Parts: sequence; C-alpha cells; structure tokens
Amino acid sequence: MFQEEVKTIGGLRLHVISTKKYKTNTLVLKMKAPLCEKDVTMRALVPYVLQNATERHPSMKALRTYLDELYGATLQVDLAKKGENHIITIRMDIANEKFLGDTSPLLREALTLFSDMLFRPFTEEDGFSVAIVEQEKRALKQKIQSLFDDKIRYAQHRLMEEMYKGSPYALDVHGKLEDVDSIDAKRLYEHYEHMLKHDEIDLYIVGDVMLADVEHDVTERFSLQVRPPRSIATPTIIRRTDVQEVVEKQDVKQGKLHLGYRTNTTYNDPDYDALQVWNGIFGGFAHSKLFINVREKASLAYYAASRIESHQGMMMVMAGIDPSKYERALEIIHAQAEAMRNGQFSDEEIVQTKAVIRNQLLETIDTARGMIEMSYHNVIATNQRPLQQWLEGIEKVTREDIVRVGKKIELDTIYFLTEKEGEKK
Repeated sequence: MFQEEVKTIGGLRLHVISTKKYKTNTLVLKMKAPLCEKDVTMRALVPYVLQNATERHPSMKALRTYLDELYGATLQVDLAKKGENHIITIRMDIANEKFLGDTSPLLREALTLFSDMLFRPFTEEDGFSVAIVEQEKRALKQKIQSLFDDKIRYAQHRLMEEMYKGSPYALDVHGKLEDVDSIDAKRLYEHYEHMLKHDEIDLYIVGDVMLADVEHDVTERFSLQVRPPRSIATPTIIRRTDVQEVVEKQDVKQGKLHLGYRTNTTYNDPDYDALQVWNGIFGGFAHSKLFINVREKASLAYYAASRIESHQGMMMVMAGIDPSKYERALEIIHAQAEAMRNGQFSDEEIVQTKAVIRNQLLETIDTARGMIEMSYHNVIATNQRPLQQWLEGIEKVTREDIVRVGKKIELDTIYFLTEKEGEKK
C-alpha cells in the first residue's frame, strides 16, 4: 500500500507519495478541464509546445542538454481523456540525490524546471515561438492522421464518435485535423494563459521524500491563483430505443468488430466493484468468456476482449475477425453477455477473476506512474476509493452483485470496419 499526503497551495493540489522503493523521484503535473470541441485541438498542442523550450533553456537542444546534466533526467508529455475530462500530463523522472555522491539539490532543480515550463515558457512578441508552434502543428497533424493507419485505435475512435455523437466524449484527445491550421502562436499563448487560470492542476511527487521536504520549494515556485471548485462532469447519457449498427468499408483484410455498451455504473457507484468482476469474467482477461468462446473454441477472432471506461459508464468489446464471420461472431458475443446476465458462470471463475484483479491492482502500485494514476482516479471522481478499500470491495463482491450489475448493461452501438466488396479473391 502507499501513503499519500495532499496539500492545497493556492490553485495547485500537491500530492506527495513517500516510498523507499525507488532511487529516483517522479514528478507528474496534471492539468484537467472539460472536453470541449472549440478548444480541444489547442489544448492538445500546448504540452508539446511547452516541452520544447523555456526562457532559461530557449531551444529543444538546450533543454535536453540541461536534462542530461541532471544525471539523465527524462521529460515526457501525454494526453488522455477520463470521462468527459481532457487531461494533460507532464512527467519527469530524476535521480534522488540521496543516492549520489554529488550534493546537488536535484529535486529542487527539477521543480524549478517544471515551474519554468509552466510559468516561463519560451515566448516571442506576446506569443509562443512561431517556429516551435508550426513544428508542433505538423507533428500533431501526423498524430491525428496516424489514427487512420492503426485500425484497432481507429475502430475504437469511430465507435465512440457514433455512440457519443454530439457529446464531448466523442472527441479525440489530439483534437480535430481541420482545426490545426487556424491555430497561431499568439492565440495559442492566450489560450494557455486561460488554462493556467482555470484548469484543475495537480502536482505529484513520488519517491523517498516527505511533504515537509518539498512544501516550501513548491510554494515558492508555483504561484497559481485559487480557482473555484469545478463541478464534477457527469457523463452525457444518450438514450436509444434501438441498437445502432454502423458498417464502414475500407481496404482492410481483417474486420474490426467493436461494440459499445452503456454500463450505467461509474467509478462513483457502489456497484463499481461488481462491474469490474463482471467485466473480468466476460472479456477482461485471458480466462474470460469472450477469449475462450469467441477466440479459442470458435476460432472466430484474432483477438476478443472487453474493457470498461471507469468514469464514463461505458464498456467496449473489441474483436478482430474475418469479415465473413460478422454474424457468427456477433451471435457468440451476444450469447456470452446473455450467459453473464443469467448468472451462467462458475464460482471458480469468480475466484479466479478476483485474484487477477487483485494482482493487477498490486502490480499497478509497483510503479510510480501506477500509484499516480490510481490516486488520480480519486481526483476525477467524487467517491474516494483508497487501494485497501478497493481490494476489500472486490473481495466482497457476490454472485448476486455480479448478476445485478450485469442487468444494467445495455448494448448501444455496433461498429464494424470491414473490407470493400469484391476484394476477396
């Protein structure tokens, strides 16, 4: 288990997770705002621009050279969506000076660099650097276009677009290709200033360090004005009278059959533990019904699995199939869901699934990144779920709980990416 201390400093929430497991310290800054069509593309561009240069290190080369001087510190940025939130992550791993002969205050220098990236990015004439913004716009376009080449990701994205049409969850984390060109360095900087005032900002420090060791340094470097607490985004629910079926044809050999279900249960709900066990038996793991019946027994799929989106109340089933096996694959997937609803699963499957979920949770907290992600669930949700409570909750799930949560799950959208007619020789 891990101990977390949390302190609000102005408009920043500081989380310190003390552990003697690592010889490095991990710093992660998360910026969260509601997904919104008009600014999702600008937000997606911001972290990639920030990681290029600061006033003190005015080029990518200068910044990377400085990271090398900090005993090979690493810096990465990332984008995610959790429920209808758009989340920017900036992460730095740096050696813990306690384990070095050198007495350089590395953690303090890492905090200074984070602060520089945030408050003193490299700018010119009231905006970000034009050259950096143009370079990152080209890179962002490539990221958005690469989605089309990765057919599994593409099918996931298209399913969400169809299932959540008109609502924020349909948006891709990287934004929209058609919006990239209109972004300029000045407008992007103005939007970034708005983000600094309004985003919910959390800073995590994980390592052999205590809150008392870093509180002063963080307070000194991160001056963010207090922001009113945001109301928790409740997922947009679109009620359908019939299941919608979307078939898209492209030059593909392997069909991608992706199904979207409304679980009507999120991380905030008491039934969430039961949903995790339900999903584990249904399609979450290698011993699951989908894997065994669709992939192994019927040899219908190259892959077959399900996963839940904890904060959105959705479950996705993914299967890679021969295009000619569409009806048969659907039939078997529906049969497995029906079996789950009718309680047709063994006690052994329940025990095995609980053990796998437990191991997964314990493996997650073996890494600094995993600890942070687990803690951050509780920032997004209203319901706090410490790890011990989570483990106990899974253990307490009964057969009746699993059947009950399964009865709330409704199929919403079937998306099938298949070959064009006449392509099969």
